[in-house]
Amino acid sequence: MNRKCSKSRGYLRAADHRLLSALRDCGADPRVAAAARALSRGGEHGALWLAAGLAGAALDRERRAHWLRGTALTAAAHLASMGVKRVVRRPRPGHVEPLVRTAGRHSFPSSHATSATAAALVYGALRPACARFVPPLAAAMCVSRMVVGVHYPSDVAAGAALGAFAARAATPWIGGFTDG
Repeated sequence: MNRKCSKSRGYLRAADHRLLSALRDCGADPRVAAAARALSRGGEHGALWLAAGLAGAALDRERRAHWLRGTALTAAAHLASMGVKRVVRRPRPGHVEPLVRTAGRHSFPSSHATSATAAALVYGALRPACARFVPPLAAAMCVSRMVVGVHYPSDVAAGAALGAFAARAATPWIGGFTDG
């Protein structure tokens, strides 16, 4: 690798660390810490998003099959992110004190961000009324992973990109995107 590229990577790594430190400092406020912990717990293994998809399937009978496919896509995106973690094996941040325990030692990409983004895009497209509250909740979950100190911003960005890619790639399979 040439020196210019190496230097750029160093700047990006330093920015990643600084931004994480700044966001983690927000967790010093007990209310912010409590909200971030709650979001982190709710998103563990994609639980919140899987429950939301199953609730959509139960409540929206005319689009039940689409909701079930969207829920399956959310689970698959989450599993894909776990697979990427096993390959990349980036350690979790060590320069900040985490506010939560994690299911694993690796941080890249954020599986919370992957499932949250996939669900936000798919569920919002299935029921536009969901597009008013699901994306902001998904964004809050993504930020919460940095506030609790378990992911670098680049982990969250990569997870969100993976979730968006999965949702976009699966759009023809999920179907049922209407204005209803």
